[in-house]
Amino acid sequence: MTARILDGQALAQDMRAELKAEVDRMQAEHGLVPGLSVVLVGDDPASMSYVKGKRKAAAEMGVHSVESKFDADVSQQDLLAEIDRLNKDDSVHGILVQLPLPGGLDEEAALNAINPDKDADGLHPMNLGRLIRGQEGFLPCTPHGVQQILMRSGIDVAGKHVVVVGRSTLVGRPLANILTKKGPGANATVTLCHTGTEDLAYHTLQADILVAATGVRNTITADMVKPGVVVVDVGVQRIDDASRKRGWRLVGDVDFEGVKEVASAITKVPGGVGPWTITMLLYNTIQAAKRAHGI
Repeated sequence: MTARILDGQALAQDMRAELKAEVDRMQAEHGLVPGLSVVLVGDDPASMSYVKGKRKAAAEMGVHSVESKFDADVSQQDLLAEIDRLNKDDSVHGILVQLPLPGGLDEEAALNAINPDKDADGLHPMNLGRLIRGQEGFLPCTPHGVQQILMRSGIDVAGKHVVVVGRSTLVGRPLANILTKKGPGANATVTLCHTGTEDLAYHTLQADILVAATGVRNTITADMVKPGVVVVDVGVQRIDDASRKRGWRLVGDVDFEGVKEVASAITKVPGGVGPWTITMLLYNTIQAAKRAHGI
Protein backbone atom coordinates (compact mmCIF):
# COMPACT_ATOMS: atom_id res chain seq x y z
CA MET A 1 0.00 0.00 0.00
CA THR A 2 1.18 3.49 -0.87
CA ALA A 3 -0.73 6.29 0.78
CA ARG A 4 -2.78 8.94 -0.96
CA ILE A 5 -1.04 12.29 -0.54
CA LEU A 6 -3.26 14.92 1.07
CA ASP A 7 -2.24 18.03 -0.86
CA GLY A 8 -2.55 20.78 1.71
CA GLN A 9 -1.31 23.42 -0.74
CA ALA A 10 -4.02 22.70 -3.31
CA LEU A 11 -6.74 22.39 -0.68
CA ALA A 12 -5.71 25.69 0.91
CA GLN A 13 -5.79 27.40 -2.49
CA ASP A 14 -9.36 26.17 -2.95
CA MET A 15 -10.39 27.76 0.34
CA ARG A 16 -8.50 30.96 -0.43
CA ALA A 17 -10.49 31.27 -3.66
CA GLU A 18 -13.69 30.91 -1.64
CA LEU A 19 -12.52 33.57 0.80
CA LYS A 20 -11.56 35.91 -2.05
CA ALA A 21 -15.10 35.63 -3.41
CA GLU A 22 -16.48 36.41 0.05
CA VAL A 23 -14.24 39.47 0.43
CA ASP A 24 -15.29 40.68 -3.03
CA ARG A 25 -18.94 40.32 -1.99
CA MET A 26 -18.35 42.18 1.28
CA GLN A 27 -16.73 45.07 -0.57
CA ALA A 28 -19.36 45.21 -3.31
CA GLU A 29 -22.39 44.97 -1.00
CA HIS A 30 -21.16 46.73 2.13
CA GLY A 31 -18.04 48.70 1.14
CA LEU A 32 -16.15 46.66 3.73
CA VAL A 33 -12.51 45.59 3.37
CA PRO A 34 -11.25 43.27 6.15
CA GLY A 35 -8.11 44.59 7.82
CA LEU A 36 -5.29 42.57 9.40
CA SER A 37 -2.52 44.15 11.45
CA VAL A 38 0.64 42.19 12.20
CA VAL A 39 2.92 43.29 15.04
CA LEU A 40 6.51 42.26 14.30
CA VAL A 41 9.30 42.78 16.82
CA GLY A 42 12.95 42.26 15.87
CA ASP A 43 14.42 40.71 12.74
CA ASP A 44 14.08 36.96 13.26
CA PRO A 45 14.45 35.51 9.70
CA ALA A 46 11.73 32.88 10.15
CA SER A 47 9.26 35.44 11.50
CA MET A 48 10.05 37.91 8.73
CA SER A 49 9.56 35.21 6.09
CA TYR A 50 6.27 34.18 7.67
CA VAL A 51 5.01 37.76 7.76
CA LYS A 52 5.95 38.15 4.11
CA GLY A 53 3.85 35.09 3.31
CA LYS A 54 0.91 36.56 5.24
CA ARG A 55 1.24 39.84 3.34
CA LYS A 56 1.20 38.06 -0.02
CA ALA A 57 -1.76 35.85 0.85
CA ALA A 58 -3.71 38.83 2.19
CA ALA A 59 -3.14 40.77 -1.02
CA GLU A 60 -4.32 37.81 -3.10
CA MET A 61 -7.56 37.61 -1.11
CA GLY A 62 -8.27 41.34 -1.00
CA VAL A 63 -7.57 41.68 2.73
CA HIS A 64 -5.88 44.94 3.74
CA SER A 65 -2.71 44.01 5.63
CA VAL A 66 -0.50 46.43 7.59
CA GLU A 67 2.48 45.87 9.84
CA SER A 68 3.67 47.49 13.04
CA LYS A 69 7.44 46.95 13.04
CA PHE A 70 9.56 47.43 16.17
CA ASP A 71 13.22 46.96 16.99
CA ALA A 72 14.09 44.08 19.29
CA ASP A 73 14.76 46.46 22.19
CA VAL A 74 11.22 47.89 22.22
CA SER A 75 9.82 48.25 25.73
CA GLN A 76 6.92 46.18 26.98
CA GLN A 77 5.03 49.43 27.58
CA ASP A 78 5.42 50.59 23.98
CA LEU A 79 4.42 47.18 22.64
CA LEU A 80 1.25 47.10 24.73
CA ALA A 81 0.48 50.68 23.74
CA GLU A 82 0.58 49.69 20.06
CA ILE A 83 -1.75 46.75 20.67
CA ASP A 84 -4.12 49.08 22.49
CA ARG A 85 -4.04 51.48 19.54
CA LEU A 86 -4.91 48.67 17.15
CA ASN A 87 -7.72 47.49 19.42
CA LYS A 88 -9.28 50.95 19.04
CA ASP A 89 -8.75 51.21 15.25
CA ASP A 90 -12.04 50.34 13.51
CA SER A 91 -10.25 49.62 10.23
CA VAL A 92 -8.34 46.78 11.91
CA HIS A 93 -10.44 43.63 12.34
CA GLY A 94 -7.70 41.11 13.09
CA ILE A 95 -4.53 41.53 15.15
CA LEU A 96 -1.59 39.14 15.20
CA VAL A 97 1.48 39.47 17.40
CA GLN A 98 4.18 37.48 15.60
CA LEU A 99 5.86 34.98 17.91
CA PRO A 100 8.40 34.38 19.28
CA LEU A 101 9.07 37.78 20.79
CA PRO A 102 12.67 38.72 21.67
CA GLY A 103 13.86 37.94 25.17
CA GLY A 104 12.74 40.35 27.84
CA LEU A 105 9.24 40.78 26.44
CA ASP A 106 6.24 39.07 28.02
CA GLU A 107 4.51 37.09 25.25
CA GLU A 108 1.56 36.15 27.42
CA ALA A 109 0.91 39.77 28.35
CA ALA A 110 1.03 40.79 24.68
CA LEU A 111 -1.40 38.07 23.60
CA ASN A 112 -3.75 38.82 26.47
CA ALA A 113 -3.79 42.51 25.54
CA ILE A 114 -5.41 41.80 22.17
CA ASN A 115 -9.15 42.42 22.01
CA PRO A 116 -10.60 38.85 21.87
CA ASP A 117 -12.90 39.98 19.05
CA LYS A 118 -9.82 40.88 16.99
CA ASP A 119 -7.81 37.78 17.93
CA ALA A 120 -6.86 36.56 14.46
CA ASP A 121 -4.63 33.79 15.84
CA GLY A 122 -7.36 32.38 18.09
CA LEU A 123 -4.99 32.12 21.06
CA HIS A 124 -6.49 34.62 23.50
CA PRO A 125 -7.61 32.87 26.72
CA MET A 126 -11.18 33.98 26.08
CA ASN A 127 -11.28 32.32 22.66
CA LEU A 128 -9.64 29.18 23.98
CA GLY A 129 -12.23 29.16 26.75
CA ARG A 130 -15.02 29.59 24.21
CA LEU A 131 -13.66 26.60 22.32
CA ILE A 132 -13.71 24.40 25.42
CA ARG A 133 -17.26 25.52 26.26
CA GLY A 134 -18.48 24.98 22.71
CA GLN A 135 -19.23 28.67 22.21
CA GLU A 136 -18.66 30.74 19.09
CA GLY A 137 -15.19 32.23 18.88
CA PHE A 138 -12.03 32.25 16.80
CA LEU A 139 -10.29 28.89 16.51
CA PRO A 140 -6.48 28.59 16.64
CA CYS A 141 -5.30 28.60 13.04
CA THR A 142 -3.15 25.48 12.72
CA PRO A 143 -5.52 22.99 14.40
CA HIS A 144 -8.45 24.49 12.52
CA GLY A 145 -6.42 23.95 9.36
CA VAL A 146 -5.90 20.29 10.26
CA GLN A 147 -9.66 19.87 10.56
CA GLN A 148 -10.15 21.55 7.17
CA ILE A 149 -7.61 19.25 5.49
CA LEU A 150 -9.50 16.20 6.74
CA MET A 151 -12.91 17.56 5.80
CA ARG A 152 -11.88 18.73 2.34
CA SER A 153 -10.13 15.41 1.68
CA GLY A 154 -13.38 13.54 2.34
CA ILE A 155 -12.10 11.96 5.56
CA ASP A 156 -14.92 11.66 8.10
CA VAL A 157 -13.66 11.77 11.68
CA ALA A 158 -17.02 11.15 13.34
CA GLY A 159 -16.78 8.13 15.62
CA LYS A 160 -13.14 7.57 14.69
CA HIS A 161 -10.25 7.26 17.11
CA VAL A 162 -7.92 10.21 16.62
CA VAL A 163 -4.56 10.15 18.37
CA VAL A 164 -2.84 13.52 18.69
CA VAL A 165 0.85 13.44 19.64
CA GLY A 166 1.77 16.81 21.12
CA ARG A 167 0.02 18.81 23.85
CA SER A 168 0.90 22.42 22.99
CA THR A 169 -1.59 25.25 23.31
CA LEU A 170 -0.84 26.07 19.67
CA VAL A 171 -1.89 22.71 18.22
CA GLY A 172 -2.45 19.61 20.34
CA ARG A 173 -4.80 20.79 23.06
CA PRO A 174 -7.08 22.93 20.88
CA LEU A 175 -7.17 20.25 18.17
CA ALA A 176 -8.40 17.69 20.69
CA ASN A 177 -11.22 20.06 21.64
CA ILE A 178 -12.08 20.90 18.03
CA LEU A 179 -12.36 17.25 16.99
CA THR A 180 -14.45 16.18 19.99
CA LYS A 181 -17.11 18.86 19.43
CA LYS A 182 -20.49 17.86 18.01
CA GLY A 183 -20.85 18.88 14.40
CA PRO A 184 -19.36 18.51 10.91
CA GLY A 185 -15.71 17.51 10.80
CA ALA A 186 -15.74 16.50 14.44
CA ASN A 187 -17.45 14.12 16.92
CA ALA A 188 -14.33 11.97 17.18
CA THR A 189 -12.84 10.14 20.14
CA VAL A 190 -9.46 11.72 20.84
CA THR A 191 -6.43 10.47 22.74
CA LEU A 192 -3.90 13.20 23.53
CA CYS A 193 -0.32 11.96 23.93
CA HIS A 194 2.90 13.80 24.69
CA THR A 195 6.58 13.39 25.48
CA GLY A 196 5.76 11.87 28.86
CA THR A 197 3.47 9.18 27.43
CA GLU A 198 4.74 5.70 28.25
CA ASP A 199 4.85 3.27 25.31
CA LEU A 200 3.75 5.86 22.75
CA ALA A 201 3.50 3.22 20.02
CA TYR A 202 0.79 1.41 22.00
CA HIS A 203 -1.43 4.44 21.55
CA THR A 204 -0.47 5.39 17.99
CA LEU A 205 -1.14 1.84 16.77
CA GLN A 206 -4.77 2.27 17.82
CA ALA A 207 -5.29 5.42 15.77
CA ASP A 208 -7.65 5.60 12.82
CA ILE A 209 -6.31 9.12 12.32
CA LEU A 210 -2.92 10.18 13.69
CA VAL A 211 -1.79 13.78 14.06
CA ALA A 212 1.88 14.39 14.89
CA ALA A 213 2.68 17.79 16.39
CA THR A 214 5.81 17.47 18.51
CA GLY A 215 8.46 19.35 16.54
CA VAL A 216 10.76 16.33 16.79
CA ARG A 217 11.93 14.56 13.65
CA ASN A 218 10.90 10.90 13.23
CA THR A 219 8.64 10.89 16.27
CA ILE A 220 6.39 8.59 14.22
CA THR A 221 7.87 5.65 12.30
CA ALA A 222 6.30 2.91 10.21
CA ASP A 223 6.21 0.38 13.06
CA MET A 224 4.11 2.81 15.12
CA VAL A 225 1.07 2.97 12.79
CA LYS A 226 -1.52 0.43 11.75
CA PRO A 227 -2.35 -0.30 8.09
CA GLY A 228 -4.81 2.15 6.61
CA VAL A 229 -4.28 4.95 9.12
CA VAL A 230 -4.63 8.59 8.04
CA VAL A 231 -1.58 10.63 9.08
CA VAL A 232 -1.37 14.42 9.39
CA ASP A 233 2.13 15.76 10.04
CA VAL A 234 2.11 19.20 11.67
CA GLY A 235 5.80 19.30 12.59
CA VAL A 236 8.45 21.15 10.63
CA GLN A 237 12.20 21.23 11.14
CA ARG A 238 15.12 22.31 8.97
CA ILE A 239 17.88 19.75 8.47
CA ASP A 240 21.16 19.92 6.56
CA ASP A 241 21.08 18.46 3.06
CA ALA A 242 24.19 18.87 0.91
CA SER A 243 22.27 17.66 -2.15
CA ARG A 244 20.12 20.80 -2.08
CA LYS A 245 21.40 24.07 -3.52
CA ARG A 246 20.43 25.94 -0.36
CA GLY A 247 22.08 23.29 1.81
CA TRP A 248 18.99 22.29 3.79
CA ARG A 249 15.46 20.91 3.53
CA LEU A 250 12.33 20.74 5.63
CA VAL A 251 11.06 17.58 7.31
CA GLY A 252 8.24 16.83 9.71
CA ASP A 253 7.61 14.66 12.75
CA VAL A 254 6.79 11.61 10.64
CA ASP A 255 9.18 9.30 8.79
CA PHE A 256 7.34 10.00 5.55
CA GLU A 257 9.01 7.42 3.33
CA GLY A 258 8.35 4.60 5.76
CA VAL A 259 4.90 5.57 6.98
CA LYS A 260 3.46 6.25 3.50
CA GLU A 261 3.81 2.52 2.75
CA VAL A 262 1.50 1.68 5.65
CA ALA A 263 -0.96 4.58 5.77
CA SER A 264 -3.97 5.10 3.50
CA ALA A 265 -3.45 8.88 3.39
CA ILE A 266 -0.72 11.24 4.58
CA THR A 267 0.38 14.88 4.40
CA LYS A 268 3.85 15.93 3.28
CA VAL A 269 6.25 18.46 4.75
CA PRO A 270 6.38 20.99 3.22
CA GLY A 271 3.05 21.37 1.39
CA GLY A 272 0.75 19.81 3.96
CA VAL A 273 -0.41 21.72 7.02
CA GLY A 274 1.84 24.77 6.55
CA PRO A 275 -0.31 26.66 3.99
CA TRP A 276 -3.32 26.34 6.26
CA THR A 277 -2.01 28.40 9.13
CA ILE A 278 -2.03 31.59 7.05
CA THR A 279 -5.30 30.62 5.36
CA MET A 280 -7.13 30.25 8.67
CA LEU A 281 -5.55 33.45 10.00
CA LEU A 282 -7.16 35.33 7.13
CA TYR A 283 -10.39 33.37 7.59
CA ASN A 284 -10.52 34.59 11.20
CA THR A 285 -9.85 38.17 10.07
CA ILE A 286 -12.69 38.02 7.55
CA GLN A 287 -15.04 36.54 10.14
CA ALA A 288 -14.05 39.27 12.60
CA ALA A 289 -14.87 41.96 10.04
CA LYS A 290 -18.28 40.43 9.37
CA ARG A 291 -19.09 40.19 13.07
CA ALA A 292 -17.94 43.76 13.74
CA HIS A 293 -20.30 45.04 11.07
CA GLY A 294 -23.18 42.63 11.72
CA ILE A 295 -23.09 40.90 8.32
